[in-house]
Amino acid sequence: MSLDSLHDLYVDELKDLYNAENQLLKALPKLAKSATAPELKAAFTEHLEVTRKQVERLEQIFTALETSPKGKKCKAMEGLIEEGKDVLEEDGEPAVIDAALIACAQRVEHYEMAGYGCVRTFAKLLGYEDAEALLQETLDEEGEADKKLTELAETVINLEANDAEGEEEGDEDDDEGGDEPEVPPKRGKTSPKAGSKK
Repeated sequence: MSLDSLHDLYVDELKDLYNAENQLLKALPKLAKSATAPELKAAFTEHLEVTRKQVERLEQIFTALETSPKGKKCKAMEGLIEEGKDVLEEDGEPAVIDAALIACAQRVEHYEMAGYGCVRTFAKLLGYEDAEALLQETLDEEGEADKKLTELAETVINLEANDAEGEEEGDEDDDEGGDEPEVPPKRGKTSPKAGSKK
């Protein structure tokens, strides 16, 4: 496809998102099945239903454009899903695997938020008000999903993963005072300054 106008770019990016969402529809059931925490299983299952609605919205937009949504493969989503598959093949503590699954899922959410933010802005500039509203709705849902995953990580999953690690270390270090909290190392002057790469 030749990108000669913002409209061309808009359609190209929409096709990329359409393919990304369809890849995700296949991946989410596997993530839900592999998660051990009931709350995480529920979050993945819920997002599967949300993703189906997001695909329908994209199809609405393509119908209005009188264009097929097919014809592009989202390589970024393919890579993100591959990383998730790698986690599913790992052995380890269930809580730690759950924490890794959340990390993978949040990478996906952030990628989608970036993509939907761009096409929403393109729709606005091109005067596609209905599409802009639909894309904003999806963007809001992706942001909400990301917040839910963060809350789940911070209140349940990461804590359990940390406890699992602590139990293993405690068993090994019983004779060495392993119960004492570890003091994080101080940052030296060699650490990069925030905002130094602009």
